[in-house]
Amino acid sequence: IGYSFLTNNPTKSVADYLAKLEGMGIHATEDNMYTTSLAAIDYIKKTWPAARRLFMLGTPSMVTQFEKAGFDWWASQGIPYVATNPDRVCPTDQPVILVDCGSLQKCIEHATGRRPDIVLGKPDPTMLQGIMHRHGLAPAEIAMVGDRIYTDTAMAHNAGAVGVLVLSGETTLETAEAVARDAAVNPHPAFYPPDLVVRDIRELGDWLLACR
Repeated sequence: IGYSFLTNNPTKSVADYLAKLEGMGIHATEDNMYTTSLAAIDYIKKTWPAARRLFMLGTPSMVTQFEKAGFDWWASQGIPYVATNPDRVCPTDQPVILVDCGSLQKCIEHATGRRPDIVLGKPDPTMLQGIMHRHGLAPAEIAMVGDRIYTDTAMAHNAGAVGVLVLSGETTLETAEAVARDAAVNPHPAFYPPDLVVRDIRELGDWLLACR
């Protein structure tokens, strides 16, 4: 069973995330990491293969990731507009609100009337599709594991993959049960329930070992 780490946060480069995982005792390589920056790079190369120069709004680590992919800087009117994620705020351990890409999109929309051509990142299925393409996998061969129904398991549903909700993060069991009840009576629910609910990653790992 292979594994990949996905994140909606493009502010850090793959190298930054690998160093963070190593500090947690988790060894991973670039092949195990997929960020919305990489999703954006793959999308741009596939959709506009001749594109070489970009106008970017992002952190230095994010810019470094795009430079590594061979892109330079440029700006003009009417160019394609790609957003890396829809998140309104970025999690922080400080008592402040750190605006994220979704909030910046609203600023640009208010000022220009223009919305992004595409918003990558969870719940958009593009990242999972990138992993499928990278490893030659079918949707049913992937389990998307996360703690948010409206991003993690929603992306699994949108990609046709298996959605696994862990209760060790944001979503409570009560919320998961409410979503399941709504989906049972609503033909078009706001969110689809996960295929599997576990207490944490450890329990999921135990179940996988038992199945093997």
